[in-house]
Amino acid sequence: MRRELYGTKTCPYTAELRDELEFRGVDFVEYDVEDDRDALRRMTELCGGGGAVPVLVEDGRVAQVGFGGRSCYVAAYTAGE
Repeated sequence: MRRELYGTKTCPYTAELRDELEFRGVDFVEYDVEDDRDALRRMTELCGGGGAVPVLVEDGRVAQVGFGGRSCYVAAYTAGE
C-alpha cells in the first residue's frame, strides 16, 4: 500500500500524525505543501478543494484529514498559490 502524508512543518497535527505513523512502523512519503506547489495541487485535487492538513492518502484515496479532530489551514492555499 502506498501512503502519502501531506502537511506543513509548522502544523502540530501533521507532526502528531507523522509520529503516530512512525511509531506504528507505517511506511509513507511526506510532502510539505507550503514548500512544494505540486504537492499542494495534488492534495487539493485529492480533497476536492480545501486547505486543511494533515491529509493521509492511501493508494490514491484520502484516508484521513486532520488528526484527532484537529487540523491546520495552509497559508499557501489562502494566498491562492
